[in-house]
Amino acid sequence: MSFDPGPIVALALAAGLYARAVRVLRCRGRRVWVWQQVAWYAGIVLLALALFGPFDALADKLLSAHMAQHVLIADLAAPLLLVGLRTPVLVFYLPRPVLVTLARRRRLRAVFRTLRRPLVAVPVYIGVLYAWHLGFLFEGALRNEWLHLLQHWSFVGASVLVWWAPLEPKRARVPGKLWKAGHVLGARLGGMMLGMAFLAMRVPLYGDFYGDAARAYGLTPLADQQIGGGLMMVVDLVVMLGAFGFFFWRAAEDSDRAEQDSLGVEPAARSGTLAAP
Repeated sequence: MSFDPGPIVALALAAGLYARAVRVLRCRGRRVWVWQQVAWYAGIVLLALALFGPFDALADKLLSAHMAQHVLIADLAAPLLLVGLRTPVLVFYLPRPVLVTLARRRRLRAVFRTLRRPLVAVPVYIGVLYAWHLGFLFEGALRNEWLHLLQHWSFVGASVLVWWAPLEPKRARVPGKLWKAGHVLGARLGGMMLGMAFLAMRVPLYGDFYGDAARAYGLTPLADQQIGGGLMMVVDLVVMLGAFGFFFWRAAEDSDRAEQDSLGVEPAARSGTLAAP
């Protein structure tokens, strides 16, 4: 099990900044919903589990354990962090001097706006995912601690980019638009195709690094690889179906809101809308 100080400090700082933002908002009379805080801290816990838990200890022995790390980081932790960070926390998360400095970086903001656009974010996400699974990069990350750390955080960054457009964290409430279901589908299919490749191949990948290490755990190298591919496919499918269901439900709810507004229904008469993300 790894206890590198860098990632530990980074996660502790991320959690501390979030607690500070919630406290500042509370002092200003603004409430951060419990579900939003739970999402953030769940994302932090999943990152900690991936980086310091049993999967990290087994990542250099079992390919499936390394794939589990990637699933926890990119497919589960990153979108949860983005849900937790949404407005109003988003504009209070960083200390004001840091936020003002970043706001003045016009080129940096322009690059970020471009990268988070749906037609850019999906190719970037898929490109990052596939590039890191090329043999020389994948095995290089396993052999070099700093490269491994870069691999993990690039997964976080790419996942945040691809989830930014559908989740719209600058808004206090996620708008329901059906194009978002297609956006999620495009991103998830990229991951599912990679998982299918791991399942379909009849020759173990990354054999120069893993060799027959899986046999010590009662698995053949090919079975270990197939477990990793199956895990990727199952998680991608669950995330895709969950996102589909949420965005279709939210689109229907927004349609009902618009109809009620046209009929002059008072906001207080609507049920369950204030607690919705």
